[in-house]
Amino acid sequence: MTTTDTTPTTTATTPTMPDFGAPTTDRTLAIICSKGSLDMAYPGLILANAALGEGATVHLFFTFWGFDMINKRTMADLKFTPVGNPATHLPTAISGMPGMTAMATHQMRKTIAELDIPEVPEFLEQIVDSGGHLWACRMSADMQHLSADDLYDGVEDIISASDFIEKTDGAQLLFI
Repeated sequence: MTTTDTTPTTTATTPTMPDFGAPTTDRTLAIICSKGSLDMAYPGLILANAALGEGATVHLFFTFWGFDMINKRTMADLKFTPVGNPATHLPTAISGMPGMTAMATHQMRKTIAELDIPEVPEFLEQIVDSGGHLWACRMSADMQHLSADDLYDGVEDIISASDFIEKTDGAQLLFI
């Protein structure tokens, strides 16, 4: 009778740490923006801007409701809806009352202005001017009957999800 050693073997690797003092990096960050509310627009934009500041290559892919961030008709008027958002610490009954979305949106815009954070259109412009790449999802454009003329001018193209995956091969990927 023979026995087989079933002891698992592990190989320790040193985590990759960026050199924050280096002037350039070969890092690429791909951010998928899938939500179009005011509170969900900023995480991707802030991360993209920070990564560009660190010298990374940045690609943002706007899909489904994230199209509101790059749609010329909606991008300057995103809303913050407190309904169903536990982070607002509002009771559900209150957050659904008429006028709450307008009040929450007003308050968030006021705070954004006080902190001198750019509005969404200006943030997109800043990202493009810093070398960031903006892509729109082909399927989402087709579903919403939108063309390149309907989108923010800094969007490079309307591409398929497969094309985006190909363009960002090896990138760190964030889905927001």
